[in-house]
Amino acid sequence: MPRSILVVDDDPHIRQLLVFALGKAGLATLEAGDGEEAVALITALKPDLVILDINMPRMDGLEVCRRVRATSSVPILFLSSRDDEIDRVLGIELGADDYVVKPFSPREVVARTQAILRRASTATPEEKPSTAIITHNCLTLDCESWRATWDGQDVPLTVTEFTTLRTLATRPGKVFSRDAIIDQLHGPGFAVTDRTIDSHIRNVRAKFAAVGADGLIETRAGIGYALGPCTRAGG
Repeated sequence: MPRSILVVDDDPHIRQLLVFALGKAGLATLEAGDGEEAVALITALKPDLVILDINMPRMDGLEVCRRVRATSSVPILFLSSRDDEIDRVLGIELGADDYVVKPFSPREVVARTQAILRRASTATPEEKPSTAIITHNCLTLDCESWRATWDGQDVPLTVTEFTTLRTLATRPGKVFSRDAIIDQLHGPGFAVTDRTIDSHIRNVRAKFAAVGADGLIETRAGIGYALGPCTRAGG
């Protein structure tokens, strides 16, 4: 069955444009014209991904994202008419997986949607069993169920957050540049700002800090990020 994409925007022309482009790519679509309708559809129909406008009446996209993230890890791609880095970063810190700024190319939105869906797919049968579970001291990543735990405690992560952490965990101690992390998330040549990666890293750290994680991800100034010792506080 085709993946289902919920397109949320108060502009019917934009919804029509994206529904057409996504349909040509073989994706099923749903539509919502405001935030309240979007929350109801996400709860009832559980789409595979949500394309979510930030500026909407009744309930804006940021509030929709907050409410959805309280109960769901469905991937979210933000649309923003504000060419403002703070708004974009805020959206990602709330748990969005990516963003596109208006005016945009429908082909770009489709490409980013497909990239997120690929990351959300379960492990392929050809994947080696040894890579299905990654353990480093207190950190455990189950790459088949997309489950992250710290010392036995579940830590809910978005698809992008999990993939970012998995990239670092495959080579503990290795320093990954932001470009190398982007390549793992989207593939080579995909245009994403360094600030986006920094936001995802900051969000992952905050979630693990909430369960007592110490030394999860290390920053190497001017180079990138590496998985830390992943030990208990004071350990």
